[in-house]
Amino acid sequence: MTRIRFWLCLVATLFFFSTMVYAEKVNLSSEQLEKIATHVVDGKVLAIYERKQSDANWKYTHYVAEIQVEKCSKGEGIATGDLIYVRYWDRDWIGKGQVPPGTSGHRGLPQEGEVIRVYLARKAYDGFTYENNDGGFNVIGANGFEKLPNPPKK
Repeated sequence: MTRIRFWLCLVATLFFFSTMVYAEKVNLSSEQLEKIATHVVDGKVLAIYERKQSDANWKYTHYVAEIQVEKCSKGEGIATGDLIYVRYWDRDWIGKGQVPPGTSGHRGLPQEGEVIRVYLARKAYDGFTYENNDGGFNVIGANGFEKLPNPPKK
């Protein structure tokens, strides 16, 4: 009887923990990000703008970062010194019950003043959707930002 109770408890525990698993998008390597990206830009984050929105289950934050370009290593139409605006997002579960499988959006979000490399999609798949046809820049995948060392202050 004790053995049966042990196995029942073990199965119940494993079931409980398996229902708590939250399926996130896997981080892509720099090579994978570059292959998907239409543009790859290094630059300084000058400002970040955000807009919040909610539905019954999720609280979304949509961001736009203003970046002064220091280098464009992939893509056309961006020059050193240009300002570009890049979009990204994240979300938090506010619904009842377990968090359903899915992603919470972008990770490793930049801060104002940081120097970053950003992998972008323009009128192309961005790692989440193919619906980017308005000419704007979406950050690729969940980890499309890389922090770079800030240059020394003069």
